[in-house]
Amino acid sequence: MVASDGEAPDPVCAGIVLAAGAGTRYGMPKALAEGGAWLRSAVAALRGGGCDPVIVVLGATGPAPTAVDLPEGTDYVWAADWATGLGASLRAGLRAAARTPAEYVAIMPVDTPDVGSDVVARVTAAAFAAPTGLARAVFHTTPGHPVVMSNKHWTSVYQAAVRDSGARTYLAGNNDMVCVTCDDLATGDDRDFPATPHG
Repeated sequence: MVASDGEAPDPVCAGIVLAAGAGTRYGMPKALAEGGAWLRSAVAALRGGGCDPVIVVLGATGPAPTAVDLPEGTDYVWAADWATGLGASLRAGLRAAARTPAEYVAIMPVDTPDVGSDVVARVTAAAFAAPTGLARAVFHTTPGHPVVMSNKHWTSVYQAAVRDSGARTYLAGNNDMVCVTCDDLATGDDRDFPATPHG
């Protein structure tokens, strides 16, 4: 993103959408939820928040991008070991980001559809300004997404991402992370189950 008034441009931040899971509790892979609306929403949030490129990590839907409705211009990677847990998806996303010019990544799961570009922009700005290059969204005191981190953290996060622990283990042991309150912009709720019909 190029700044105006002669200011230095923002660092390059890649967006990673974690969309590899089978969605067992939901009843289908969440990459397919609501006709792919959640996936499109996550990509739009990252893109609108200044992330370029945006990389979608696929898994349960198979290696072919045609299985999901990827927005035009979106990059993708298939995590062949997706079934071993969330850590596999995160590792695949970080490997893909490392092949780009990105200095930061913003990590979003596919199942937080009310998190928009305004949240992403707020958290990335906080990470860019932080000496540690590490920030995450917080909703009503609950840590949420996106998580934004500079490339100096990627190797440690990659090594800590095993089974169903994504960046959680690494972040829990890091007291220098900037917590960015986003209650005014979204709920940040994960959608683990289909909506219950009213009436």
